[in-house]
Amino acid sequence: MKRIGVFICHCGSNIAGTLDIDRIIETTKTFPGVVQAEDYKYLCSDPGQNLVQKMIEAHKLDAVVISACTPSLHEPTFRKAAEMVGMNPYQVEIANIREQCSWVHDDTPTATDKAIKMIRSIVEKVRLNESLEPITAPLTKKALVIGGGISGIQAALDIANSGYEVIVVEREPSIGGHMAQLSETFPTLDCSQCILTPKMVELNLHPKVTIHTYSEIESLGGYIGNFKVGIRKRAKSVDHVRCTSCGLCYEKCPVKRPSEFERGLAKRKAIYVPFPQAIPNKPVIDRENCLKFTKDACGNCEKVCPTTAVDFTQQDEIIEEEVGAIVVASGYDLYATAELREYGGGKVPDVVDGLQFERLLSASGPTQGEILRPSDGKVAKEVVFVQCAGSRDTERGKPYCSKICCMYTAKHAMLYKHKVHDGQAYIFYIDVRAGGKGYEEFYQRGVDEDGTVYLRGKVSRIFQDGDKVMVWGSDTLTGKKVEIAADMVVLAPATVPSVGTEDLARELKIQVDIDGFLSEVHPKLRPVESITTGFYLAGAGQAPKDIPEAVAQAGGAASKVVALFSGDLVHRDPMIVGVVEDTCSGCGVCVGVCPYSARELDTEKKKVKVVEVLCEGCGACGAACPTGSAQQKNLTDAQIISMVGASLGESSESPDSK
Repeated sequence: MKRIGVFICHCGSNIAGTLDIDRIIETTKTFPGVVQAEDYKYLCSDPGQNLVQKMIEAHKLDAVVISACTPSLHEPTFRKAAEMVGMNPYQVEIANIREQCSWVHDDTPTATDKAIKMIRSIVEKVRLNESLEPITAPLTKKALVIGGGISGIQAALDIANSGYEVIVVEREPSIGGHMAQLSETFPTLDCSQCILTPKMVELNLHPKVTIHTYSEIESLGGYIGNFKVGIRKRAKSVDHVRCTSCGLCYEKCPVKRPSEFERGLAKRKAIYVPFPQAIPNKPVIDRENCLKFTKDACGNCEKVCPTTAVDFTQQDEIIEEEVGAIVVASGYDLYATAELREYGGGKVPDVVDGLQFERLLSASGPTQGEILRPSDGKVAKEVVFVQCAGSRDTERGKPYCSKICCMYTAKHAMLYKHKVHDGQAYIFYIDVRAGGKGYEEFYQRGVDEDGTVYLRGKVSRIFQDGDKVMVWGSDTLTGKKVEIAADMVVLAPATVPSVGTEDLARELKIQVDIDGFLSEVHPKLRPVESITTGFYLAGAGQAPKDIPEAVAQAGGAASKVVALFSGDLVHRDPMIVGVVEDTCSGCGVCVGVCPYSARELDTEKKKVKVVEVLCEGCGACGAACPTGSAQQKNLTDAQIISMVGASLGESSESPDSK
């Protein structure tokens, strides 16, 4: 029988303030297999860990139960401490008597009884635990970054500057993302392109970086350290090796389409470069609108190209890459204003979204920085800004706060006043949330210096009335209705995951939350790691973020990749779901339900085998197995039955009798 030690943490008053520690200690000593029980005020402290180590050595303990807080916080702490004195770390278990007991009860006798049962159940579990060893696999020291926005650029640069090869995949014709569309950035009002362009150039020239623009992830196989990625390089219809970026091709193209980069406020040609600072600064052909592809006509671009770079026969290409880690920086989009019909979205031409207003503010935008109405090109003398347009709306929009809107609206109003000195800006808001370094001061500057009128309240309706845009709302501070005849309305729509994020997540087999954003393991302890190992998250694809936070998270994701690449092998948690071959019927049900493709059918043995390095221990196979042959290591059916029995107060059997 194992010699088990039980240690009770007071956690200051978090646990000891509710539970009777002395009673727990005395009762725990009577449990089968427990040879030592100790308590300490803060077990996670150095003295607390030293106490555990001394007791392991002094009493020759084979297993340890730490009765404290959630395993998410300190399971690695105590497993490492036990390992340092020779105990297998998988003989250490946590009984969560804080979150699951002391924090949710205020009746000491009842809570103490519950804690005792919880500890006894974990003692029963650890009695049947196996001593496990980490699973190892070879490691490919090359990273893939999906997304070429500011977070993807930063993550790629940090990894490449650490000496590792990086592949960047961007679905648009150029890297840069939405930051390339911005005029200035808050709270410093730095020129966006002045910050971004050097980063783009550095990435493009870096010897360790390969950039695939106009490309998408086609397929993914393998596991952490050894991913096999299929990348679809969409046909650009232009040979970028031959192209000299002379521009003759798009000068002669007769087709004009709304420019995605200019958010529909200007036109582009069917053969185009998205914006002047684009990287690569070479054109692609939009086949859906090119006359050569739709009507087999024109062909002007091919005729005038001096280097014969235009190639209408070019086809999509699938390339295969092997990488060890993947950073997903898939970015964001804005909630479609067409969905906001009560705000005139899609109907009133002078109702624009935040990114469209950025293009109007930009010196390189469609109006060269003049604030002109899209409908008639006149200067907008009165502009109404509407925050939370589709955000914090549980009925028709998105329930969450989009985080960046308060600050970029304050910036918009400030820059508008810089451009139109005699103009008037109004901002409808619910709350002003200025959570960042220098943000509150920036907001106050806009209110105090620029004469922006903040109206606390919701807008009920926006509609066209002659050449004016009527805004009906209310000011909840004065209790009065407000009507403004504006020249332009700027909506701050909800920030949503970029188009295709859900499909990408499905292809990568990573998780998204209820709003479609990429899910992290833990928002505080592991904020840049996906639930599926080997994938790291950066930028607004994980949640709404401003530029500083997106860059910081990109650096965090890159550091995780570099830490992974610092070794020669991948080490995986051995808490996988194995197969009891004696009872396995080879039905293959578990193979079909495994979301990680970690189970295969051995046709010769007619048994299921596990690709251990792929298994995440999710337990889907165990739930589906009709014979009970899929058993999770250190959480077997026998252990669960024993734990339930202990919780119900049944007598324990010896491990030999099981």
